[in-house]
Amino acid sequence: MCSTDLKDKAALGFLWGFINNGAMQLLNAVCGIILARLLTKADYGLAGEVAIFSSIAAALQESGFLAALTNRKNATHADYNAVFWFNITMSLCLFIVLFFCAPLIVDFFHEPELLWLSRYAFIGFFVASFSITPRAILFKQLRVKEQAIISVIALLVSGTAGIVMAWLLAPRDMGYWSIPTQNIIFVAMISILSWHYSGWKPSFQFSFQPIREMFGFSCRLLITNLFNCFNNSVFAFVFGYFYTKNEVGIYTQADKWNKMGSQLIIGMVQGVAQPMFVQVGNDVERLQRVFRKMLRFTCFISFPAMFGLALVAPEFIVVLVGEKWLPSAELMQLLCIAGAFMPITTLYSNFMISRNRSDVYMWNILSQGLIVLGTLCAVKAFQLSFCVPLPALLETAEGWSIALLPHSLSGIRLMVVGYVCIYIAWLFLWHFFLWKEIRLNLWAVLKDILPFVGIATLVMGLTYLCTRTIEHRLVLLLTRMLVAAILYLAILWLLKAKILRESLSYLTKRKAHHAS
Repeated sequence: MCSTDLKDKAALGFLWGFINNGAMQLLNAVCGIILARLLTKADYGLAGEVAIFSSIAAALQESGFLAALTNRKNATHADYNAVFWFNITMSLCLFIVLFFCAPLIVDFFHEPELLWLSRYAFIGFFVASFSITPRAILFKQLRVKEQAIISVIALLVSGTAGIVMAWLLAPRDMGYWSIPTQNIIFVAMISILSWHYSGWKPSFQFSFQPIREMFGFSCRLLITNLFNCFNNSVFAFVFGYFYTKNEVGIYTQADKWNKMGSQLIIGMVQGVAQPMFVQVGNDVERLQRVFRKMLRFTCFISFPAMFGLALVAPEFIVVLVGEKWLPSAELMQLLCIAGAFMPITTLYSNFMISRNRSDVYMWNILSQGLIVLGTLCAVKAFQLSFCVPLPALLETAEGWSIALLPHSLSGIRLMVVGYVCIYIAWLFLWHFFLWKEIRLNLWAVLKDILPFVGIATLVMGLTYLCTRTIEHRLVLLLTRMLVAAILYLAILWLLKAKILRESLSYLTKRKAHHAS
């Protein structure tokens, strides 16, 4: 494939990735706003406590074969068929095991409601096992448009069902059932539509020989995905053990909005990066160019989006989901800092996977997860050992101002700060392995990242100073969003940023093409 075709394919992939993830996050936001107003902190706390087990089960069910099939050159029907039957078999076995392990979850969190809630939630990953093979086909072929249509339809249907169920059950204090229900319907729709668009059909004659050939690569990805799930849910897991349902719910709400923002960019990167690097092949200089261009585009989007979300977090929380969730805003601001760097980590990890270095991916994620867990436990041990009276997260507007006192960090906030620092520092380790693969030096990467960090930080600072006298929260939210967007684009235009001009040129060219 020539360079121009590959560039156009990448740009089109990013465009559809933006449309897909933008629509997804918008719909997620609407559903999240309605559910947050219908449900309580305790409801979100229960859902957060069971989420880690569903995530782990989902990682086990996929077993890393989606990425393995993408890397496999000239994948045949036998390869896809073997993965299909293997995933279904594994998922059914896991569902049975976890169904009978549900009492252990209840004993760990001391929440009787989790017995049947967790068993119900586990249905989702078994249903999702039917979609792995058709999704792998769409992903490998870079059919981002079809993936966007599938995701939007699935979210519309599942979101509507979740809202209706929450509205019916919330008066009876059973609204938490709506959250796993929404997930089950979502993965069911993904499975149905993926089959429709891929056009693939399984056969009953199969051999597990392809599984044995891919197992070494996929096994490392499986272990990595397990730790990724744990990393993503470690706070809910630890908080669920040490803190109350309400405090877990406060963190869960903050984390949900942070991930909703970062996933918009992560989805764009993930939908294109691995298959694109695979298609480039082993041309080192070309790999360097492609990686740096994708890195610049990622930073161009990620830092203003996530730093901007951190800036407007208090107004965002109060306007969209209500005053009762205001204590989530400070945690959300901290998490958004790490969220700005998550798409960059995704780019690094996808590069390693495309190079068949699942071992590097595995050890990086595993080590990071253990260090984060150790940090969280150390903070809690310090608090317990020295009886430090760290203030709890407060639930009123008056309490919010107390929580913001500069010399009073709660145990939860201190844990989040430690996580953010570890996450950002870990990028240097990711780069070390990238350098070993294609000899792209650190200074070149920093030149791609730091200008966007600096400009985004400057823009948010100027926006804060320009708008701090506005008292009405909705007006403040809208004004800050508008001012930040205008300032950011204006500064990049004045600095003649190449990535901005290339993006505008591509969009203009596509508009002219469709008009003709």
